[in-house]
Parts: sequence; structure tokens; C-alpha cells
Amino acid sequence: MAPEYDATEFVDSDFQAAHKAARAGTTSASSNVNRAPSREEVDSRVGEAQQKLAELKRVQEELERERASLEETRRRQIEFQTGRQETIQSLTRGIGLLTEAEFASRRDAEQMAKSLAGMREALAKVEATNEEGWNRENFTVELTRALTAIENARMEWNAARLKFSILSGVLNDETAGTTGTGESTRDLLAGRSFGELCKLGLALTWPLAIVALLALGALGLLLADLMRMRH
Repeated sequence: MAPEYDATEFVDSDFQAAHKAARAGTTSASSNVNRAPSREEVDSRVGEAQQKLAELKRVQEELERERASLEETRRRQIEFQTGRQETIQSLTRGIGLLTEAEFASRRDAEQMAKSLAGMREALAKVEATNEEGWNRENFTVELTRALTAIENARMEWNAARLKFSILSGVLNDETAGTTGTGESTRDLLAGRSFGELCKLGLALTWPLAIVALLALGALGLLLADLMRMRH
């Protein structure tokens, strides 16, 4: 006799249990998605959002500090380039001006040294003139020599006055003094006739003319005395 058929022998209870659990989980997940968030979940999300904002703020502050540092570096680089260019231009121009001024100063110093030596020599010759040592025999020669020394000294003095304004009592700078002297000389001679120039020359040289006349007079007296002594 065949055994009786039992339908439960072909049913996998484990599979059915797992299938029921899966269906229950799916149903639970669907219900969780559709359900309203709880207060705890909202508080948690708020906390997470605040943390993210704090992190973003920290990153922003770091970026701001980095940007400020980069801007300061860029400013210093621009300042360096601009300052370097301005300094090179200023120093180059200053070196050129000082080189020219130094050359002019050396030239003027050499001219001043020459004028100073000439004036000292002229002064020594004038001071060496001794009228007490003159006599009838050497009077003419010594007087001529003395007048020549005075004339040379006067020419040396006038030449120095034209070169150096300080000798005329003008305490201006060298360029202004030289320019002023040239302009005053040109203004003095410009627009004058030959007769006026002769009068001006006579006015400037009349001391020499008087000395020459006195010398001629003294020479005439000396010759007259010599003539009388011979007779």
C-alpha cells in the first residue's frame, strides 16, 4: 500500500520565512520613507548642517588669509619693481649731474688756483716796490717798472673779478654769477657808439693815464736837472 501524499514535504520553510521578512522590510522601508521626520532626526540634521557651515567658515577664513598674504606679496613685488626702477633712474641721473658738477668744480678750482697764484705774484711785485731806494739815475727805470707791476696787478685783479663773482661782493651761485657778469658786460657795451666806447675806456683807464703823465712829468724834470748839471 502506497504512503499518503504530504504537501508540506515540498515547502521550504526557510525560504518562505526569508521571503516574508523581505516583504516586511520592504514594507517597513516604504513606510519609513513616507513618514514625517522625527524631532531627533531634525535636530541631528541641524547639527550636521551647523558642522558643515562651521567647516566651510573655517575654510573660507583660511582662504581669506591666504588671499591677503598673496595680495601683500604682490604689493611688495610691485613696490620692489617700482622702487628699483625709480632708484636706478634717480641714481643714474644723480651720478651724471654730480660727475658734471665735479668736472666743473675741478675746472673752476684749477682756474681759481691759477688766478690766486697770479694775484699773489702780482701782490708780491707791487709790495716789493720801494720808492726810498730810487735815485736820479734809476728813477726812470724804477718808475717804469713800478707802473708795469701795477698795471699787471690791475689786469690780474680785473680778470679775476670777471671770473669769480665773489670778488665783486656778489654771493650768488657760480652759474648765476657768470651769467650775470656776461649779461652786464654785454648790456654795458651794447648800443654804444665808437666815441662813447672811447670815453668809457678813458673812464676806466684814467688812473693809468694820470700815472703816466706824472711819470712823464717826473722824467722831464729829471732830464732838465741833468741838462742843468751838464751846463
